[in-house]
Amino acid sequence: MLIPSAVAIAVAFAACGGSDDGAIQNNVPPIAQGRWLAGDLHTHTTQSADADVSQTLDKILGKAFTSYGLDWMAVTNHLRVSTRDDKGVLLAAPIPMATGVERYEQPHLAALQAAGTYTDKLIFSGFEWDMPTHDHIGIGIFEGSDKFAVSTRGVREFEYLFTTRDPSLFDPADVAAWKAKYGDTRYNKTGDDAVKAISWLKDNYPDTSYAVINHPSRNKGSYTVEDFRRFNDTAPNIVFAIEGMVGNQMEPDRGGYTAAYTAENAPLRVYGGTDYVVAKLGGVWDALLGEGRRVWNLTDSDTHFKIVGNNSSGYFPGEYAKNYVFNSASGTPTAKDLLQGLRSGKMFSVYGDLINALDFNLASSSDRKEMGGELTVANGAKVVVTIRFKSPAKNNYEKPVDSGASASVKPLVDHVDLIVGDIGARAAPGTAAYAVATNASTRVVKRFTSADWKVDADGYNTITYETTATKNQYFRLRGTNLGTDVAGLTQGGEPLADQRTSTADATQRFNDINDRNYRSLWFYSNPVFVTVR
Repeated sequence: MLIPSAVAIAVAFAACGGSDDGAIQNNVPPIAQGRWLAGDLHTHTTQSADADVSQTLDKILGKAFTSYGLDWMAVTNHLRVSTRDDKGVLLAAPIPMATGVERYEQPHLAALQAAGTYTDKLIFSGFEWDMPTHDHIGIGIFEGSDKFAVSTRGVREFEYLFTTRDPSLFDPADVAAWKAKYGDTRYNKTGDDAVKAISWLKDNYPDTSYAVINHPSRNKGSYTVEDFRRFNDTAPNIVFAIEGMVGNQMEPDRGGYTAAYTAENAPLRVYGGTDYVVAKLGGVWDALLGEGRRVWNLTDSDTHFKIVGNNSSGYFPGEYAKNYVFNSASGTPTAKDLLQGLRSGKMFSVYGDLINALDFNLASSSDRKEMGGELTVANGAKVVVTIRFKSPAKNNYEKPVDSGASASVKPLVDHVDLIVGDIGARAAPGTAAYAVATNASTRVVKRFTSADWKVDADGYNTITYETTATKNQYFRLRGTNLGTDVAGLTQGGEPLADQRTSTADATQRFNDINDRNYRSLWFYSNPVFVTVR
């Protein structure tokens, strides 16, 4: 789905007063022109052993691009042995995941696009690594300077060095070269080995790799805020995102977060389908942003299968979760374009197509910055916040689930929260501050409802709000189709922990899960930073 970026409005009036004191001056830079590219960074095919055998590469591509209109997708099978090819055919013997990428995945993608299929789409191979002592992390490794290509040699070397894969599964010439380079040492057991892997990416692919922390709170003890800080300190250009809006939304325990439903497990839950790390106001994400860290939120499908027999897992790519990444280049996006867009932070993530376009920027009398950007102003300067969003005519809600019968529901935003937090000094390793997982200054500074926005000439719901800059802060958005106090779902505007859907009859359970998910839709923007001179 390609959506043109909106043209900047010439004059903004403060929502909190209606005066024109906050008028944006003519010398403020216009909003950059380009496209929002929708995509998914975390998907599995039948080459992952825990995906269903029917989850062929062709099926996933068809769902992502033909059914649900994505512009880009990463195929990220587990960095484990593969026992099937891309069509689900059982192999004579297991092979390393990297071999599967080279032998099946990449040739099939190249053949499709050479034949004219998906030629306007960006499709590439990444992988999901079982990080030692932690959980999963999604990694992409590219090479080249113009149009990035997947570095299959980099994936091979990573798999050898950072997993327990038997060396006999690799090409003997490769193993000899790796041993000459590293000796007999491999890094696949400790927390230090995890950091070593991030350092390896920085040393070998400093500008052409990424590492996204997947479903961070799904398993107890997977990550601490110190881990996030350490990873980001090690390679801020590579570890810059957290999958806060997790996949596996068709699980009975939303997101697959199956810890016991007890008070002490509150951090192991999802809230409106969003991991506690991001959903908790003033929590881990806000603690990181409160140091000025450029750490962004993402969403993904984590698709393995949707409904098979009596079990359900996740939606297909683009069906329920979408990341919108801004791209200023024309033509078919490249991996380089996508990586630049991801790093920039100019993106937003959404469930159930609650919105499909968002302009969120902060402007002074002489400058304007959008998501991921930093606005520098004098102390006491007026700053105008502009929020413009659209929703589609309907989303992918089907009733009954998987029936092909659209529920014909137009998603409607009930309210949008403008969230602000103070920025202080960056915590130093070894200090008490490095373990602090909260930001007490974070708050909803303004909650906007339909009474606060107007529809502009481009069909965008438009909000403006004026504030005065007196300290270093960041501003971010959160929106939902839910009211502020909906039994079991929200309280005082904050999302409540999602409860298990445990209907005994499988067919009814699938429909109850689907209804649950489409009843509770959310979007999150990335922040805009304000620095006071």
